[in-house]
Amino acid sequence: MPNTVLIGAQWGDEGKGKVIDVMTEEVDLVVRYQGGNNAGHTVEIGDEKYVLHLIPSGILHDGKLCIIGNGVVVDPSALKKEIEDLEERKFQMQGRLFVSDRAHVVFPYHRELDIAREKPSAEGETIGTTKRGIGPAYGDKSSRRGLRMGDMLDTQVFLELVKARIEENNRILVALGAEALDASAVLSPLREAAEFLRPYIVDTLPMLNDAVAAGKSILFEGAQGTMLDIDFGTYPYVTSSNATAGGACTGSGVPPHRIDRVVAVVKAYTTRVGEGPFPTELEDDVGAHLSREGHEFGATTGRPRRCGWFDAVVARYSAALNGADYWAITKLDVLDQLETIKICVAYECDGERVENMPGDVRRFGRCVPIYEEVPGWKSSTTTVTRYEDLPANARAYVERLSELTGVAVGLLSVGPQRSSTLRIAL
Repeated sequence: MPNTVLIGAQWGDEGKGKVIDVMTEEVDLVVRYQGGNNAGHTVEIGDEKYVLHLIPSGILHDGKLCIIGNGVVVDPSALKKEIEDLEERKFQMQGRLFVSDRAHVVFPYHRELDIAREKPSAEGETIGTTKRGIGPAYGDKSSRRGLRMGDMLDTQVFLELVKARIEENNRILVALGAEALDASAVLSPLREAAEFLRPYIVDTLPMLNDAVAAGKSILFEGAQGTMLDIDFGTYPYVTSSNATAGGACTGSGVPPHRIDRVVAVVKAYTTRVGEGPFPTELEDDVGAHLSREGHEFGATTGRPRRCGWFDAVVARYSAALNGADYWAITKLDVLDQLETIKICVAYECDGERVENMPGDVRRFGRCVPIYEEVPGWKSSTTTVTRYEDLPANARAYVERLSELTGVAVGLLSVGPQRSSTLRIAL
């Protein structure tokens, strides 16, 4: 299979974990290139359900090599637990999972800073973070105050550096009205995690360069979604990394000319977690139906997702920004029982028709969706195994999404299982 970047084209939670799992069958390596354990990928195989936060979803396939790239921020204790959980479920980890020595570390003081800064201001505004310390960790990376996974290889020096950082950040925490951290309580589990993770920490760049030179196929796994990208999302209601396709190169070290295609994942409707504008959000019975039928709760936090109709403006923006070659559309089955389905084709804002994504989040917040209505199909799609066997109206809906966005559909998911995936063009 060609070297492929797989990204989320909405606000995350599009079902990337399942699509990655399906596509992993045809690749040699899977690389996670950004984000932290603020993201979760859910994969269902038979009666088994797996929720992965840092480890690439490809680990569920025997023999596949998985890399946590330099663009990821890693909570050592969280990664240790995730490895242990998978080992308990009989997955071989050593020799298959590798963590870049250049990936930055998330520390307990990052989490405490995240919590302290997320408290409502006098105006009552919050960003809606997961409070996992991801933003502060990326902040330390950018300000050149971070520590990296490679620093953990010399445990004693690493712990001395962490202790100095704790003292520095305790002053900030106290200034923010939070409690200072007890250094000894922080250092003990970090020492344990550092020793545990030592066999996994390597320079992953030669591994990837050698794989490319040998003609092996790589799947680059993104977390979150385009509308949460630090540069191109609905800033400031975004994540702290580049969740777009460009992040695959900077977050792994593989050069751009070695990327062959981009597969963008979208739901057949739209969801969003956290704060920020969401033009097609439904706060009525239909929104409740989408939430209930789609089991719309965050895999990492359990937070309920806001639900709305498919937004073709967002999808077109994502397709252009990422250079999407194919859509992987998920959760079509969630729409099975709806009489009528709406698609947002443009916005009305300040008396004007808007067909492109506004860069100003305040202007975006004033956008009102302009809808096109299409008939539903009122029958189950969950047992369908061929695209041609879908109800006619379901096929018409999928084809209309492709037409509105200018991107061909490569995969279509009609249920949570690995087997409930229709291959169309991929």
